[in-house]
Amino acid sequence: MPEPLVYHGTPPALLPLYGKALLPKKKHSGDSIVIPELSARLVGVATATDKLRKYQQVCGFASHHHVPVTWPHILAFPLHLKLLTDDRFPLPLLGLVHLRNTITQHRPIGHGETLDLSVALGNTAKTSRGIEFDLITQAHSAGQLIWEEASTTLFRQASGNGQSVGSKPPRELERFPDTLNLKAPESIGRQYARVSGDSNPIHMHAVSARAFGFPRAIAHGMWTKAHALALLEQQSGWKPGALSVSCQFKKPLFLPGTAQLNWRSGNSGWDYQVLNGKGDAPHLTGRIDWL
Repeated sequence: MPEPLVYHGTPPALLPLYGKALLPKKKHSGDSIVIPELSARLVGVATATDKLRKYQQVCGFASHHHVPVTWPHILAFPLHLKLLTDDRFPLPLLGLVHLRNTITQHRPIGHGETLDLSVALGNTAKTSRGIEFDLITQAHSAGQLIWEEASTTLFRQASGNGQSVGSKPPRELERFPDTLNLKAPESIGRQYARVSGDSNPIHMHAVSARAFGFPRAIAHGMWTKAHALALLEQQSGWKPGALSVSCQFKKPLFLPGTAQLNWRSGNSGWDYQVLNGKGDAPHLTGRIDWL
């Protein structure tokens, strides 16, 4: 395994990395693609950055003594981008599809706490849709693991007969008893990009999104997850503390757009989903488990 890249206090700058993301990658056949075991560390990063308050506003989080459960994902994003634009990483960044995300918070992270972050590529698997791999992120405080995340990403490939393999028929949609309406304004992709660093053109403007086959810009999946959690935190029965929050990203949420946050609460955990405005198709489905 290659030695990890190590940064102290300051993450790698994003602008040069986005420049690298635009450069073409050498083409590989499906059997020859190998995801290298790359890793990076950011030592001594402050959780209370200038962008934290704006991130809370953009995603709808109330102000607390602890940071949002999704905030370390934002702090680690420059490391994610660094690995995905590394010369040894064989896949083009633009076109990768975020499939799933699971965050485990072993305890709340205090506002102003200092973290050591580590990111690695792993869990590569060849599936009927293409190559899947995880971006695995961990946050330590005073040497103790307090937060971890696995983000599963897909690189689409054609099947052996040269045709793309379709997904399985969708399951019948289950509706939960509690529902809130939410709005995703046209500008939310740009707002989220400013606080997260994720400036993928499919989220920024309709014109740039059309270049990648979308009729309009689409909301960031991690904004949709964060906004859903921000609303759920405000509901009766929410338990702050140790938890695991998983989700699968489904149909894109086009901007501007409306959606429904639909959930079912329970003692051991909550099921939740973000549905389209009609409530008959999911943008995101997930589960919260109290630990």
